Amino acid sequence: MNVIKKVLILEDEKLNSERIKRLISKIRPNVEIVAILTSVKKTIRWLSENKSPDLIIMDVQLADGLSFEIFNLAEVRCPVIFTTAYDEYAVKAFKYNSVDYLLKPIEKDELEAAILKFEHTVQQHQQYPLIEELLAYIQPKEYRSRFLLPYRDGYRKINVEDIAFFYSQQNISFANLYNGERIIVPQTLEILEQELNPKFFFRANRQYIIHVNSIEKVANFFNGKLKVKIKNDTDTGVIVSRTKAPVFKMWLDY
Repeated sequence: MNVIKKVLILEDEKLNSERIKRLISKIRPNVEIVAILTSVKKTIRWLSENKSPDLIIMDVQLADGLSFEIFNLAEVRCPVIFTTAYDEYAVKAFKYNSVDYLLKPIEKDELEAAILKFEHTVQQHQQYPLIEELLAYIQPKEYRSRFLLPYRDGYRKINVEDIAFFYSQQNISFANLYNGERIIVPQTLEILEQELNPKFFFRANRQYIIHVNSIEKVANFFNGKLKVKIKNDTDTGVIVSRTKAPVFKMWLDY
């Protein structure tokens, strides 16, 4: 049973909007295209004056700005499939959040797969990811830049860029500075992993989170693992598991 009956298209390039319209007519001949809009401003007005469609196919970049602004100024009550000319690295957050995106030029098979995925979600009575969850990925996030920690009879400020790595021992978390100093921090590694910018910090294993600038050498280890030598650290090295090794190498190379 097809559950999509009305689709709203947001696209500021006529050739692209006509292509999407044409592909939908082939995939779902009975679907009604309720409107084709080209700007954030027009979309906000349309959503305030009309009933919600079953699906919105939305270009990331519209004529008057990024379409993400729509969610801040209007109520979006249906799922969204984003389209974009950005490369896959720039939009991988969409996949992580199980919200579909399509890279231009849009192909019929990919559009059909995205629509089928949504219909299956509805038919199985699964909850479609909330748009707030999506925005948490695609909008800029404020990451921790410093720590204020108890020190003697007062407090001490530690900047994140001064920390080479974090590690956990006997349920106590430590921050190791580049100068070799070790400081106890109250957060668990799980919390730190959420608070630290993933561009610079990587959770190597259950015990270590390392800063990209602290890495001195990466060596192959047995069974597909990696051994990471940290600058000014006398330990034998931080082991990255076989499953995390490919992700770690991509992170380090990008």
